[in-house]
Amino acid sequence: MKTNFALISGRRLALAGLLLGWSWQSAAAQTPAGVSGSLLDAKGAAVEFATVTLHRAADSVVVKSEFSDDKGAFRLEEPAAGRYLVSVAQLGFQRAWTKPFDVAGSPVALPTITLQVSGATTLKEVVVVGQKPLYERQADRTVVNVEGSTLAAGNTSLDVLRRSPGVTVDGNDNLALRGKQGLLVLIDGKRQPMTGSELAEYLKSLPAEQLKSIELITNPPAKYDAQGGAGIIAINLKKDQRQGTNGTANLSISRSQYTKWNGGLSMNYRQKKVNLFGSYNYADRQGMAKLDIHRDFYANTDGQRTLTGSSDQTNRMRLGTQTHSWKGGLDFNLTENTVLGVVVSGLDSRSPKQYGVNRTSLYDATGHLITAYNAESHRNFHSPNQAANLNFKHTFANDSSGSRELTADVDYARYDARRLQDLSTQFDNAERGLDYLLQGNQTGELTIQSAKVDYVHPLSKQTRLEAGAKASQVSSDNDVLYTNTIAGETTVDPNLTNRFKYDEDILAAYVNVNHSFAKLNIQAGLRGEQTNATGQQVVGNDHFDRHYFQLFPSAALKQTINEKNEVSLSMSRRIDRPNYSQLNPFRYIIDPTTSGSGNPNLRPQTSYNVELTHTFLQKFSTGVSYSITKDPMIGVVQPETDSTVVSTQVNLGKQYYYALTLTAPFEPVKGWQLYTNAVFYYSRFVGNLAGTALDKGRPAFNLSANSSVTLGKGWSADLNASYQSREQYGFLDVRPNGQLAAGVQKSLLDRKATIKLNASDILFTSKTRATSSYDNYVERFYQRLDSRMVTLSFNYRFGNEKLAPSRKRSGGAEDEKRRAGGQ
Repeated sequence: MKTNFALISGRRLALAGLLLGWSWQSAAAQTPAGVSGSLLDAKGAAVEFATVTLHRAADSVVVKSEFSDDKGAFRLEEPAAGRYLVSVAQLGFQRAWTKPFDVAGSPVALPTITLQVSGATTLKEVVVVGQKPLYERQADRTVVNVEGSTLAAGNTSLDVLRRSPGVTVDGNDNLALRGKQGLLVLIDGKRQPMTGSELAEYLKSLPAEQLKSIELITNPPAKYDAQGGAGIIAINLKKDQRQGTNGTANLSISRSQYTKWNGGLSMNYRQKKVNLFGSYNYADRQGMAKLDIHRDFYANTDGQRTLTGSSDQTNRMRLGTQTHSWKGGLDFNLTENTVLGVVVSGLDSRSPKQYGVNRTSLYDATGHLITAYNAESHRNFHSPNQAANLNFKHTFANDSSGSRELTADVDYARYDARRLQDLSTQFDNAERGLDYLLQGNQTGELTIQSAKVDYVHPLSKQTRLEAGAKASQVSSDNDVLYTNTIAGETTVDPNLTNRFKYDEDILAAYVNVNHSFAKLNIQAGLRGEQTNATGQQVVGNDHFDRHYFQLFPSAALKQTINEKNEVSLSMSRRIDRPNYSQLNPFRYIIDPTTSGSGNPNLRPQTSYNVELTHTFLQKFSTGVSYSITKDPMIGVVQPETDSTVVSTQVNLGKQYYYALTLTAPFEPVKGWQLYTNAVFYYSRFVGNLAGTALDKGRPAFNLSANSSVTLGKGWSADLNASYQSREQYGFLDVRPNGQLAAGVQKSLLDRKATIKLNASDILFTSKTRATSSYDNYVERFYQRLDSRMVTLSFNYRFGNEKLAPSRKRSGGAEDEKRRAGGQ
């Protein structure tokens, strides 16, 4: 039964009030947590909008950057415990450095920093600010600093993810981190409504030029939604912080077998109380997918397996996607401590000319050809999506304990999908009378409404409390009509035609406490989520009704042993709910012998995750992790008849996962940064499917390395390589693959413009070869995309160069949007 959103909103606010109300009477904060200070010039005037950078004292590696406000004050979010120093840069002033200082969980107030006016001979040096390393290892995450990298030029967000440490993308475009699937993907704090191929298509439409950084978080705390057993991939987009009116324009062209275009423009107007921003991007990406399949079908009698038939297929699909994406928003400072903001965005994705050809040959048990046919597929896809977010942030008065902060978000999103498909099949010679035309028309509508509130309250200088509540409502309606045309007569196919409705409500609340001793930091949290879901197939009147409440604890310890050594231990329980397309039982036709389908009986998978990490010199890290997953969801290809198969999702019994992660950044010589990452893991699945008992695993590893060189006079270059060993994932045995990419860039026009040239998958080795094995069926496939390509891109910044402090927003509908696959 569908729940009224106003009702659950009322429940949410009541829950938030009970959870947070007591804290409104507490004392307020004076000095924000983290590292703070102020900037003055030699005459005692405030230096506004200067770049303030936090460095590790051991090697001066950049940890994070911020900007001073219009009063010269700045605050850097609290970093991991350790020894640091701060540098300050601003046009017209000499760069200033503080003395080294220690961070041990308490706020750090630096003495006032005085900047000296620079002469004409030093002005150029102040303008040239060092670039962050491409990869950074922090206490609980790995950060990929995409902005400014040559490897980002002209590529997509999916391309950058493929090259990120520990990230792999399989032949079906499913993302995995350290060999584990079930990831939560955030873009600017908002979770995307897609998984698998739908998410991949979205990331392909998002140019890497728009990215600032990517964070790979393996064990997130309780304030994050519990979704994502393998962790979180947080994609942060660029934000123009310059004062006045300014913008950025970019254009790129890539060439593989086909041509790919990207172009975009972003504009920003920022003054004292108002920040108005907008962007538009267009992408036209043409490509080719090639897939070869061999299948063997068996009969099992008294434990003996006998071959009954086989088939060979070649599939070639011409791909083409055109996307228009836009975003607009306004931040308004109601008071010095209160900000109200609104953001609206849209993505219109079209695939008007997808064309595929298939050749299939069927054989009997002796290898004799039974029949053969050719099939042609024409597909047309259109998905216009819109989203809106209203957000509020208030920082209370301050005292010596830290700052209290209240944030709230209301989100609304609508995702439409329209798919048309024609599949015509022509048999050879004597069987031409069996020729037929299958036509499908599918429409889908998905609406997401969400509201959340979060509160941060420092109980003392060493202790911080975080709490929050969230309510969301999802409504999905999908309709599909299939017709068959044989010998000129068209009839409705009752086996494929259906309508599926799905409604889901989730109520959640969390509390998280963080306490710091001299060299020990402790964090503990608990999240509770109540889920109510109903689904109904109109044809056949099949339905389900599910209600369940679950708790998700999390905890972390971080101990600084000495200046060189630090250890951390984290634990969490997490859940992966099926996305909406995975529950949808509709059939979609891939070729005459292969179809895909959702599974309305699919259950959520839950996991316990533990990780122990040692960090040496704040940069070399060694991590050991373990997780056990109940009811793991995996993609499978199951036989239906002696010649046809269906691709779907199922639950197995258990998954056991063990991993060793090694991270080592080097600087062999000044200007040359080398980052290496290795993940050695073992994943074992236990379960039963299609009469086949599974208890199988295989040791595997993933290696990645990136080399960045500053060549001088505005030139720099990158070289990136990765290798994935053979691995076992459920019933799938995947062969090794890898990739090599290189790029070079040059700054122009007083560093306002950048031209970049790069080549990806130079050796054309990112191909997928795999075998799927059951007692009655074995499939071997070989898949490749036109991933080897050369890209030329140009980026230009214009307008005022004066910078202002940044503000991040995170909406409340992230989890639901991420799970809206197929809408």
